[in-house]
Amino acid sequence: MDRSHFNAIFSIIVGDIVGKIAITLNLSAKDSIKELYSSHLYELLEKEETKFWQYSTDKLYEMFLEERNCGKITFPQV
Repeated sequence: MDRSHFNAIFSIIVGDIVGKIAITLNLSAKDSIKELYSSHLYELLEKEETKFWQYSTDKLYEMFLEERNCGKITFPQV
């Protein structure tokens, strides 16, 4: 996938996850962004070659919560 297509998809995914974080954790948009950007999940998600962008927003959010609550990420079986 070329970089411009990835950037378009990536920004939609990040926006959706930030929205879920804000609503479910009752955080401001700014704090939700900080939470996501400081996660290992975000580090993996921003690299196109990891293919994390292919997971649903719900699955990515679930992985974010697992990392936040348990300090680890369980990778889905493919």
